Amino acid sequence: MEAFTIHTGRAVPLRRSDVDTDQIIPSEWLKRIERTGFGAGLFAQWRADDGFVLNEPAYAAASILLAGSDFGTGSSREHAVWALQDYGFRAVLSPRFADIFRGNALGNGLLPVQLSAETVEALTSAVEADPTIEITVDLVAREVRGAGLVATFDLDDFTRWRLMEGLDDVGLTLRHEDMITSFEAGRPAWSPTTA
Repeated sequence: MEAFTIHTGRAVPLRRSDVDTDQIIPSEWLKRIERTGFGAGLFAQWRADDGFVLNEPAYAAASILLAGSDFGTGSSREHAVWALQDYGFRAVLSPRFADIFRGNALGNGLLPVQLSAETVEALTSAVEADPTIEITVDLVAREVRGAGLVATFDLDDFTRWRLMEGLDDVGLTLRHEDMITSFEAGRPAWSPTTA
């Protein structure tokens, strides 16, 4: 997992609330067995509309998504996070996230930043007025800066550390690889092995 400390980039203003995981990545994309290539299916139904914000050249290469409240509701699917990441997003800023989506995002290195509705609205309006505005998401300082605004956000210390170190669950386990190897070496010969 790629470490996240400070990220600065352009943003896409997605003026929609209650965006569920089926809208983020349609179910027909769930048949894939790899974790890449999902960006093409991101918001697929909406992207069929030429007027959809992700189709606007002004927002090409944006890496921060500004979303309405209740982002990521619906079924639990890591594919939604993978689609956002594969498209190029490093962070999603919203007034509220579905708990399961938030957990999946944090576990995969996508930073869901919960800010007040007023702050998200101010950033969204600023980006709509000037798509070249850059926003900084600073995990070290736990703040978002952009368009003349500075807003703090909460994230527990352990999750923050994991993201800053680039450690998913497997990465955390592999930090103890020497102990695991030592344990395996000392097991009786009749015990099952992992090799």
